[in-house]
Amino acid sequence: MKSFQVYHSVANLPNSWDSIVMHDIFLQSSYLKALEEASPNNIQFFYVGIFDENRLVGVAIIQRVQLYLKDMFRTINVSCLKGFFRDVVSKILKGNILVVGNLTHTGQHGVFFQKKNISHTAYLNLIYEALEAIKNNIKANQNKTIRAVMFKDYFLDDTIHLETDFFNNHKLHKVKVQPNMILKLQPNWLNFNDYVSSLNKKYKRRYKTARTKLNSIEECSELSLEAVKAHSKSLHVLYLNVSNNAKFNTFILPENHFYNLKLELQDNFRVFGYYLNDELIGFFTLIVNEKHLETYFLGYDEAHQYKNQLYLNMLYSMLEFGIDNHFKTVVYARTAMEIKSSVGAKPVPMVVYIKHTNGLINAVLKQVFKLMNPKQNWQERHPFIT
Repeated sequence: MKSFQVYHSVANLPNSWDSIVMHDIFLQSSYLKALEEASPNNIQFFYVGIFDENRLVGVAIIQRVQLYLKDMFRTINVSCLKGFFRDVVSKILKGNILVVGNLTHTGQHGVFFQKKNISHTAYLNLIYEALEAIKNNIKANQNKTIRAVMFKDYFLDDTIHLETDFFNNHKLHKVKVQPNMILKLQPNWLNFNDYVSSLNKKYKRRYKTARTKLNSIEECSELSLEAVKAHSKSLHVLYLNVSNNAKFNTFILPENHFYNLKLELQDNFRVFGYYLNDELIGFFTLIVNEKHLETYFLGYDEAHQYKNQLYLNMLYSMLEFGIDNHFKTVVYARTAMEIKSSVGAKPVPMVVYIKHTNGLINAVLKQVFKLMNPKQNWQERHPFIT
């Protein structure tokens, strides 16, 4: 007998939870606990356990997100036409949505099941039952209506795409989103100099120029747990400098976010700072996920971004950490795709499945979602010697 159970806190998860998700830190209780304790204030967490009799055979992370899109289009100076479309989008999708997955991080880090113990179809049907139970609970206890449901971030080769009957039956649209930028580390890159040697003349020169432009900025000092706590306010201000300049944002991290992740994940969460005259002027964060190095949030002082090429230097430093510590890939995530491709990352297409709970709106949702996630014209760079 297959069944599901919804949990409202990491503290209540079954003891066997971590044992079946060892492959992905973003599904493990240490990460989920940190995220739960330092989450954006518009995100609520639900954890679903899928059982075969009394044995846990699958899990899912579901987030209830309160979206008010008019507040989340950060660029104020837009044309009348763009302003009109933004108003339309915000009126259609504002409010509460349920996301199967993790809105705070790029990639499929929301579902997992043991294929030998449950079929994909049975697993998805139980997840959908859990979504309905959560939706009804929110309506009954808070009088809030769920406006949309999303299954988030799947690569094109994911076996979930074979479950066409499930998505068609529930009227979920398959929609392309921005790609995940991933750099596969080459076996012959034994150190960072090997990477630099593999660059063609143009990008080798660009690398050297970027490093020179750091000038007197102290590069890449790793912050301990105590240092992250001491610098929490500065880290948050620098993060907001970047977040507030994004064209679209669905959440804002709280000030204690980085400290909580460092506290719970320890060496699996790394924070690196850039200092000028003993003042923190930039930082980036990394999450160790088995053999994959996942880039996380960063921040910087705008005054040093272009003059010192701080962002590009961060991309190089992330890669250097990945090579020195023998990772298979550096996952640069989405956004800023052109500059990420200039260090060697390749775009890997991703899709989501989404539906609106209003049937009429759902019929045009695919077109509306394109307005919310417009196609970005960018030129892929090819930095390596061919």
